[in-house]
Amino acid sequence: MQKEIDRFLKSKPKSKNRSALTGGAAAAEALRQINPDVMPVYPITPQTPIVEVFAKFQANKKVSTEIITVESEHSAISACVGSSAAGARTVTATSSQGLALMNEILYIASGLRLPILMIISSRALSAPINIHGDHSDVMGVRDTGWIQIFSENVQEIYDNTIIGMKLAEKAELPAMAIMDGFITSHCVEDLETLPDGKVRKFTGIYKPEKYLLDVKNPVTFGPVGLPDSYFEFKIDQEKAARKAKDYYKKITADFKKMSGRSYGLFEEYKIKGADYVVVVAGSTAGTAKEAVDRLRSQGKKAGLLKIKLFRPFPYEEIAKALSGAKAIAVLDRAISFGSKPPLYQEVVNSMYQVSNINIVSYVYGLGGRDIFIKDIEKVFEDMIEGKISDKVRYLNCKARKC
Repeated sequence: MQKEIDRFLKSKPKSKNRSALTGGAAAAEALRQINPDVMPVYPITPQTPIVEVFAKFQANKKVSTEIITVESEHSAISACVGSSAAGARTVTATSSQGLALMNEILYIASGLRLPILMIISSRALSAPINIHGDHSDVMGVRDTGWIQIFSENVQEIYDNTIIGMKLAEKAELPAMAIMDGFITSHCVEDLETLPDGKVRKFTGIYKPEKYLLDVKNPVTFGPVGLPDSYFEFKIDQEKAARKAKDYYKKITADFKKMSGRSYGLFEEYKIKGADYVVVVAGSTAGTAKEAVDRLRSQGKKAGLLKIKLFRPFPYEEIAKALSGAKAIAVLDRAISFGSKPPLYQEVVNSMYQVSNINIVSYVYGLGGRDIFIKDIEKVFEDMIEGKISDKVRYLNCKARKC
């Protein structure tokens, strides 16, 4: 852990704008700087601190945002659709069952091309009841047409909130900035914040081309799409999702110029010359980096690829980054019942033309179960020893047969 802290501190330029914040507070701080027009909200663990902190900003008149308290997450996202269609810069936040309850309206938001930003503290889905972090919720909505950006730590959720807002409005698609519940959302870390003026200049003033309250240029949102037109609507939506990857690269390049912090489609950690590579998203990347460092010190050629932009998925770029590996292990913090895990499927899709690379799937951390450096070292040892099959494996499982 100390190595990870030292690495984090060395990677950041010295600045007076340093803070010690939880991930939830960091996301709220970024939202304060953006100063959105409307924020419909409903509380759910572990998302609630985001809204609590932001509500204090509003109460102290540090933002002019209209916070709408509603009776459910379904109502929250419905209010977001109405607000965004009316031309307001709109944000919200949720987690777990709350995101699942929003599911019906998520498709509407993306189909109407509404640039809503949602902050997610990812959490396990019931049953059984579990309030701890895994990726079941965000993976369950991965095909709803929303952009999805994963964050490893507090610094990244702060930055991704700002990046996500600009990306949503540029791509004209809703976006999710995702952090791991409790692990990131409730843990205090050191981060560098940006001056308010820089953030507001970066995100700019939201000026939608078309919106319901523009009475001089009336438009229709959500008309009936029968068989003669619905197909083409969805093709246009898919083209927009693909284009969002290029917008992401341009926006993160501009963000680097402003902040000094670099965000690619993914992060390559010691992949150069690596024979064995782990692919993972979220906070576990920090643990994986420790494992890679230990194995490298032993002369073992280990590497890590950390997913940042998950939707749209950068297939070609990931295939190129992983093409030199002898074996790849994909770690999913979600499970697809009756199928292979979601991130594993995407990596296999990326690599299908490279037939000589073995790819193995591991599921870990469901319901917030801890994952340790020794667990990831075991993954690398399995690859090095050739213990690879198409069977999904389970890390840190207590059952007799995993």
